[in-house]
Parts: sequence; C-alpha cells; structure tokens
Amino acid sequence: MKPIKIGIINVSDRASAGIYEDIPGKAILSTLTEYLVNDWEPVYRVIPDEQELISQTLIELADQEGCCLVVTSGGTGPAPRDVTPEATEAVCQKMMPGFGELMRKVSLEYVPTAILSRQTAGIRGACLIVNLPGKPSAIRQCLDAVFPAIPYCIDLIDGPFLQTNEAVIKAFRPKSA
Repeated sequence: MKPIKIGIINVSDRASAGIYEDIPGKAILSTLTEYLVNDWEPVYRVIPDEQELISQTLIELADQEGCCLVVTSGGTGPAPRDVTPEATEAVCQKMMPGFGELMRKVSLEYVPTAILSRQTAGIRGACLIVNLPGKPSAIRQCLDAVFPAIPYCIDLIDGPFLQTNEAVIKAFRPKSA
C-alpha cells in the first residue's frame, strides 16, 4: 500500500529566498508526525507570497500529487502580500469557514491580534486545504484545535482513513461513521 500524501506549504517571501530558515513548515511537519500513526509522506514546498503561485502549488499537490490534506502556513494576515486565503478560495469547490472561526477563537486566548488573521479551509476534489498562520507556536495551537475534525472531514470527501496517536490527539468520528 502506498503511503498517504500530505502537502505542507510554507508561504514566505523570506524563507523561499533563503533569508531565514523555514521554521513554520518544519513545525507543521513535526506536529503531523506526532499526530499520525499512518504511513504518510510529506509533499513539501516553500514558496513566495504570490497568489498565482500559491494557487498553482495547491492544484499541483491536490490534483497531481494526490494529497488528501494540504496544510499551509503564512500569508493569512492583512498585509498587502498576504494572499494565501484568496489563492485557496480560488481553487476550492467548497469553503469550510468553521476551521478559520475555531482557529481565530483559540488564537484569541493568546493574542488580541488574532482577529487580524484570515485563516480558512476548503475542499478541492478529495483534498482538504487548511491555511494556518505563520508563527510556529500559533501553528501548533491552531492544529491542536482543528485536527480532531480533519480525519472525519477527509473520510467524508472519500480520502484515506487517517489514524491518530490518541496519546497526542484524538480524532473525532461520529459513532455512526
């Protein structure tokens, strides 16, 4: 059986140019490694804040690479170059606003500027795309909040069965599922 593919995209002008280390992408990779017991393979990209490139990369990971989940970091704020949500919305058939709502709610417990964040999520075919903020501590806080719903969401879009390490995080699936 082939490993499950999960996309990780750090959207950052500076990290993509090698000006600083890609800490956010590594934080996502580390967190997912802790969460999942499945055999899975990361499909990893570090790209600049360019809307068309972000959209093309999301399409590549969902359609060509066959990722069931793509997690992005960065580009979710109000700055002019923060265009990850727009790129995500442009390629998704369905938006999943509850993900962003919960991530902002959790982030507000830590910083009042969480209201400036525009994290979102959407479905492209059989792939769930989740936009996270770029700060590593916020990445973990947000993933801890939303990940329990991600395996069941992937079930509902005919993706692979994701199993979690229940000592770290427990996936929620209705008893009827």
